[in-house]
Amino acid sequence: MPDFGPLAIDGGEPVRRHLLPYARQTIDDDDIAAVVAVLRSDWLTTGPWVEEFEEAFAREVGAAHAVAVSSGTAALHAAVAALGIGPGDEVIVPAITFTSTANCVVFQGGTPVFADVEEETLLLDPVAVEALVTPRTRAVITVDYTGQPCDYDAIRGAVGGHNLPLIADACHALGGAAGGAPVGSLADLNTFSFHPVKHIATGEGGMITTDDPDLAQRMRIFRNHGITTDHRQRAERGAWSYEMVDLGYNYRLSDLQCALGIRQLDKLEPWVDRRQAIAANYREALAGIPGIEALAVRPGVSHAYHLFVIRLAEDRLASRRSEIFTALRAEGIGVNVHYTPVHLHPFYRQRFGTGSGLCPIAEAASEAILSLPMFPAMTDRDVTDVVTALRKVTTAFLDR
Repeated sequence: MPDFGPLAIDGGEPVRRHLLPYARQTIDDDDIAAVVAVLRSDWLTTGPWVEEFEEAFAREVGAAHAVAVSSGTAALHAAVAALGIGPGDEVIVPAITFTSTANCVVFQGGTPVFADVEEETLLLDPVAVEALVTPRTRAVITVDYTGQPCDYDAIRGAVGGHNLPLIADACHALGGAAGGAPVGSLADLNTFSFHPVKHIATGEGGMITTDDPDLAQRMRIFRNHGITTDHRQRAERGAWSYEMVDLGYNYRLSDLQCALGIRQLDKLEPWVDRRQAIAANYREALAGIPGIEALAVRPGVSHAYHLFVIRLAEDRLASRRSEIFTALRAEGIGVNVHYTPVHLHPFYRQRFGTGSGLCPIAEAASEAILSLPMFPAMTDRDVTDVVTALRKVTTAFLDR
């Protein structure tokens, strides 16, 4: 075993002088030029770039319709609203996810029902879903956690007799696939985020894809205050009047952001290829580090690797996760944690009476996982630094 010297938290030399973040955007001159072109145009919002981005995105994921919105959260909210979820309705959601997956149900007055995850993948467990279906269940929201598609066939089988629509929270998985079908075409409604840490960035932004034209139209109205036409549509007709037919929100995505999204989408394939190469390097290196294991990958999927999550498997490591987190950050490695189970957050404990023991697999995993840096601009040297820091820190903690 090599002598790494003292840990940075103990006064030793860190592996890196400057922090390597867990994720970041990549912006080049083409992206900047696209945004500048919009700034010089007549339309900064509700203009032609919105429709162009939607059409390009729909083609990319093999969906009939795509609806651009202001964030991944807005995408989830629009999807739930389009299905008519309201007070008294239940929607099954996985325990390990970002809060928006459950919050979107609460926004509509519904009740999120938390399902446990599979041990090896931390993806939504179809068996757990089936056990939670009641006469009040109106939909299931899946989460393609870390970028790996869920087992949609198994989940559909679990709820098939109840005719429940599936909403895919695919915010981690743009560019992935299952059984040869692209993420974005796997559920009835598929939602995406364009936050800077995601596969493509528009600053903030989101998209929903569907093959159902009625749902697409409802979401277009929902993102525009519940109004049936936008400013550009009225301008093209020389009209001023409009009708608000439902309660909606200002969830529009600007032309500035859509122009950036179009250029970013052009680079999606090589960026996903690079993420997969980094993941392969991680998996090979981690095989030789005691007490660390990567999450399993299901057969027949193309993993998009928004995140690369490891589990601290040794009791001596898992029980000291917070110290290991701090030690790795001190070594210049920007590890993170994704996520605290949603049902353990104070809001859900207080509003819905959730708590520890509801989803034991998710709860146990959340205490032992770390997200390693993962973004396409990472160099091979960056990957080596991450692995070196992991070896250094875990060796020290196993010896303590």
